Amino acid sequence: MPISNPKRYTVTAALIYANGPIHIGHLAGCYVPADIYVRYLRSSGKDVAFISGTDEHGVPITIRAKKEGLTPQQVVDKYYEQIDASFKALGISFDIYSRTSKPVHHETSREIFRDLYDKKVFIEETTEQYYDETAQQFLADRYIVGTCPVCANPNAYGDQCERCGSTLSPLELKDPRSTLSGAKPVLKATKNWYLPLDKMQPDIEAYVNGHSEWKTNVFGQCQSWLKDGLKPRAMTRDLDWGIKVPVEDTEGKVLYVWFEAPIGYISATKDWLIQKNGTDEGWKKWWQPAADASEGETKLVHFIGKDNIVFHCIIFPAMLMAEGNYILADNVPANEFMNLEGDKISTSRNWAVWLHEYLEELPDKQDVLRYVLTANAPETKDSEFTWKDFQTRNNSELVGIYGNFINRAVVLTQKFCEGKVPQRGALQEIDQAALKDLAAFPQKIADAMENYRFREALTLIMDLARTGNKYLADTQPWHVIKTDPERVNTILNIALQISATLSIVSEPVLPFTAAKIQEQLGLSGKNWQDAGHADLLTPGQPVLEGKLLFEKIEDHVIEKQIQKLHDAKRLNELEGKTVAPVKSEIQYDDFSKMDIRIATILEAENVPKSKKLLKLRIDIGSEQRTVLSGISEHFKAEDVIGKKVLYLANLAPRKMMGMESHGMILMAEDRDGSLAFVQPGKDVWNGGTVN
Repeated sequence: MPISNPKRYTVTAALIYANGPIHIGHLAGCYVPADIYVRYLRSSGKDVAFISGTDEHGVPITIRAKKEGLTPQQVVDKYYEQIDASFKALGISFDIYSRTSKPVHHETSREIFRDLYDKKVFIEETTEQYYDETAQQFLADRYIVGTCPVCANPNAYGDQCERCGSTLSPLELKDPRSTLSGAKPVLKATKNWYLPLDKMQPDIEAYVNGHSEWKTNVFGQCQSWLKDGLKPRAMTRDLDWGIKVPVEDTEGKVLYVWFEAPIGYISATKDWLIQKNGTDEGWKKWWQPAADASEGETKLVHFIGKDNIVFHCIIFPAMLMAEGNYILADNVPANEFMNLEGDKISTSRNWAVWLHEYLEELPDKQDVLRYVLTANAPETKDSEFTWKDFQTRNNSELVGIYGNFINRAVVLTQKFCEGKVPQRGALQEIDQAALKDLAAFPQKIADAMENYRFREALTLIMDLARTGNKYLADTQPWHVIKTDPERVNTILNIALQISATLSIVSEPVLPFTAAKIQEQLGLSGKNWQDAGHADLLTPGQPVLEGKLLFEKIEDHVIEKQIQKLHDAKRLNELEGKTVAPVKSEIQYDDFSKMDIRIATILEAENVPKSKKLLKLRIDIGSEQRTVLSGISEHFKAEDVIGKKVLYLANLAPRKMMGMESHGMILMAEDRDGSLAFVQPGKDVWNGGTVN
């Protein structure tokens, strides 16, 4: 059953693999909504620990290390620093962003495994698993590829097909092959320790069924797993990168990454306290039931993407149940996936908007990204990010509605009230209605926040900004000032009070913007309980000169980002192309029959009615010749005049388009199909031979 009145909150955001940069799909999936929730809780006066970090073990790390020619440790060091810096720059307000490679994590994971081992929770089982005889090692799921039995994708992984999304096991693949050597793997016996989820299913069912308030996608996916019947799952792996199994005679075995990664939330909490206080004392209050009722309950909330639901709702809770001393998640508000410009985000295909690049190329637009990802969050179904929508939301909503209201309120105060909060006078009906609406907004927004409906919360925040705009439009202080300055004081006082509340309730989504507004208004020390009050600002306090909170984004900025995406995708496709195999052997006499010479192109013109041919006049030293060359789709006629080229002089003449071509210009073809001249390294004389 959900906890109704917790004393404190432990909020976790998924531990992301430290094998590459973070992209907007990650942000929309869990990190931005988690940060919004935590910022709201803090503003509401709640005691919160916001925990996350990088997952630095498992096969994705070793695959990236191999690809980049680095050690696994070098890979995780590189990407931890990049991801950590990116999160900080976006305003993700973790209390700790830790790492699973830290000694405190290794110790905590080994302790929990050993505890379950000593309690005889695990099943020790010898099974046959794929083994690469060439590389001489067992193959984890991601080191095996083959043909998907569902969609016939020839490059499906041993755990999942990225084309159709099917969850697989290595033994289901057709024609399996090792990604290490390319060889066909063989089955070989190995011993591992399994968590008996089948025996634990009644307790897991009771836990899941006690949380029917969970989001439909989360509760439904859990029910699907339970309906199919849970099966034992290996908690150890045959790998050399990871946390060593704390049991004798287990050389070459490590803890399964999905056993130890969620424990990273616990070890990160310890790390946080160690960094803050020099000791991990007190960590248990964030993770274990209170020994005394007076200490109150802790509410644990996991923010994740939908691909991690089973691990956080079934496997991790099963581990904690077996250990016996831990609280379980009260809620797991997993989001669906965010797509990009009509296609799935794919790190392998480089089809993504990378956060570190966004922050470099669009500086000071952190809140724009946070806003767009929240407004279009995949809370109940997959959503899509497009750069045009990004531009429209910025220009029409942030500039045209939110920023416009704050700017008008501040500028009019500067103009009509000497840059100070004016005294409010007698209230008219329109003023009373505006203040009544103002008072109601914070609770409505809070209700949405507490129920993880952040899109709804943002809509209400923007409705408050619209309320402010409408109030100014209806009262028209710029006209009233001519006849009733006292009335203008009342109007602008109310407009500024709306602005102050807007800064408080929008801070979870727009922290950088909220800080700017509060600096302008001289508002400090206020929190959610103060929002909606009509006297947040004291008459007479200074209001700083208004600065635009948001700027319009022009078309060329958006077009550049769209082009960048397509260029990256194209480059990735080219990198995947293989070099053509070398043709069959020839003898030197075969080569010596070719007369290759240096020539200069003297004239060039397009051949009428031909898309490909250029008619070239070339100088080969002893004479001039005409050559028809199929290069007009790659070069303009005027650009090739004067080029030194390699020329096959003794190729038999050939008729094309009613003209005779003598010989051939030699060209190099790049992997994208483009052509390049093969030119001598210096200005060799025409007619010089190539040997």
